[in-house]
Amino acid sequence: MKAFYADHFVLPLPDGHRFPMAKYARLRQRVVECGIIAPHDLLVPPAATDEELLRCHDLDYVERVKAGQMTHREMLRIGFPWSPQMVERSRRSSGATIAAARIALSEGCAANLAGGTHHAGRDHGEGYCVFNDAPIAIRALQAEGLIRRAIVIDCDVHQGNGTADICRDDPTIFTLSIHGERNFPFRKVAGDMDIGLPDGTGDEEYLDTLAYALERALFLAQADFAVYVSGADPFEGDKLGKLNLSKDGLRRRDEMVFNALLERRIPAAVAMGGGYAANVDDIVDIHAQTLRAAAEMSLRWQSIYA
Repeated sequence: MKAFYADHFVLPLPDGHRFPMAKYARLRQRVVECGIIAPHDLLVPPAATDEELLRCHDLDYVERVKAGQMTHREMLRIGFPWSPQMVERSRRSSGATIAAARIALSEGCAANLAGGTHHAGRDHGEGYCVFNDAPIAIRALQAEGLIRRAIVIDCDVHQGNGTADICRDDPTIFTLSIHGERNFPFRKVAGDMDIGLPDGTGDEEYLDTLAYALERALFLAQADFAVYVSGADPFEGDKLGKLNLSKDGLRRRDEMVFNALLERRIPAAVAMGGGYAANVDDIVDIHAQTLRAAAEMSLRWQSIYA
């Protein structure tokens, strides 16, 4: 399976910043060490172009991000200090999902080792998200005439409010978000299907709910492409998650999503989403599980549909 990375485009953060930036390089190292992705299948993505960004974000917002003309309040909302490196890394992260999406059309599945920046809305960034890679990638494929309809399956523990905002009036993109109801963002933006779970939800309740949601959402979406925002933050050890899923439950979650897509012959790009466990290795473990399941989908796709 092909996967795209941008961890060498370093985003400078102050000492003590709580975003676990180190996870990305460690994830790239892990997937090679474990044989999940071959070294020659790890690729550097192109940066998303202005044209690609502007299919989802307002011109004024994009121009001010590029020029460093954001207000202090806007940057606090994003959670990162502005820098040229932040702009480049954000472009590359969206470019990675676009590149993965193009490859997934022929190989069944491909991955962005980062991405899942689902809090970025049309005219703002939020929650460590500057540009929203899932709808950017979908609209790139639509503009190229490669797909007509798509679904975003968002299993990050935080609701995909930015994705819902961008896709609000677009009947060609169906948004499914299954998340912690009492978690950030505290003001949700309604998507096509939002399922808020109570604090402490464990494996079996979560998986039962997800099975129902996938069946219903995939029927309603009638999609010919999917972006899966997986998220490591429903994990029981996550500092910001409030749910209670085990690593095995998260593995079963990923397998459920990819099996549902494979059965319906829907190719997918997968992005990692959030993860804030105290031990970065726990985050890497969970993301690596997701990538293993994605690679299995790609292999099965090529054996069945090639």
